Amino acid sequence: METVLSGIRPTGNLHLGNYFGAVKNFVKMQHKNKCFFFIADYHSLTTHPTPADLHEGVKNVLAEYLACGLDPDVATIYIQSDIPEIPELYLLLNMIAYKGELERTASFKEKIRKQPENVNAGLLTYPVLMAADILIHRSHKVPVGKDQEQHLEMARKIARRFNSMFKTDWFPEPKAYNFGEELIKIPGLDGSGKMGKSEGNGIYLIEEPKSIRKKIMRAVTDSGPTEKNQTMPDSIQNLFTIMNAVSEQETIDFFRDKYNNCEIRYGDLKKQLAEDVINFTEPIREKILEIKSDSAYLQRVVNQGAEQARESAKKTIDEVRRIIGFKPF
Repeated sequence: METVLSGIRPTGNLHLGNYFGAVKNFVKMQHKNKCFFFIADYHSLTTHPTPADLHEGVKNVLAEYLACGLDPDVATIYIQSDIPEIPELYLLLNMIAYKGELERTASFKEKIRKQPENVNAGLLTYPVLMAADILIHRSHKVPVGKDQEQHLEMARKIARRFNSMFKTDWFPEPKAYNFGEELIKIPGLDGSGKMGKSEGNGIYLIEEPKSIRKKIMRAVTDSGPTEKNQTMPDSIQNLFTIMNAVSEQETIDFFRDKYNNCEIRYGDLKKQLAEDVINFTEPIREKILEIKSDSAYLQRVVNQGAEQARESAKKTIDEVRRIIGFKPF
């Protein structure tokens, strides 16, 4: 069974795009592989969150992923900062990572452009910490988005360099985990592309029904079709894409037929879509709130995850220390 690892940054809440794009597949994936899911709280320090925001972010993302179906009795779910072996491996890998190659990464160039007042060393060595996250469990596969592909390649390069430098085959070269056709891309309500936190065009799993209705009723539309069976503009196709994810087939067929026959009333479409989204998200929302209020359960989950993750991480760090030459007398 292959080891698969995925990191989750404790920033913002999960929206429908996250759910259908990755989380739903994580839930399936945990039953097919040896999975490690961790909350990347060290990574978030590059943006200097307040202590209250950091803690609340970790709590939120943990509750949301548990509510969506990640099972701590099936997968290992842990907080990055609970595993001291990770920063130790990060330190050791920094010794074989080079300033020039780190400065050339696209993510570093983007960050120094966006936050020139906060170009900290953590931004520069972010790919090395990500490599440590991956290699600490000798992971075979990592689900990554387009923006993280270069970091995964850096982890592969560091694994190869370590193995070559110390004449070992200890670290496997991790590959991207491809969800294939199962990956559903949910568009944003503004018709401009994918749903995202920074774009402000998302519907969140924890969002209240009143807010969902308001957002969907304001979604971008046009004046309606003028010819039968004409091609939908992106803004309308986006609404149908969301409907395909949350509505009954009978409902989808009804509104497609209305559109194709130039009889569509966008107000009716939006009202129905809002109710279908609410029916989909409300059970998850209730579960999130229930889990968030149960501090004892959350503590049990992270304690259990830390114990399991540390058992794996200790084996790796002990062997890495031996390979490098740190040995007892």
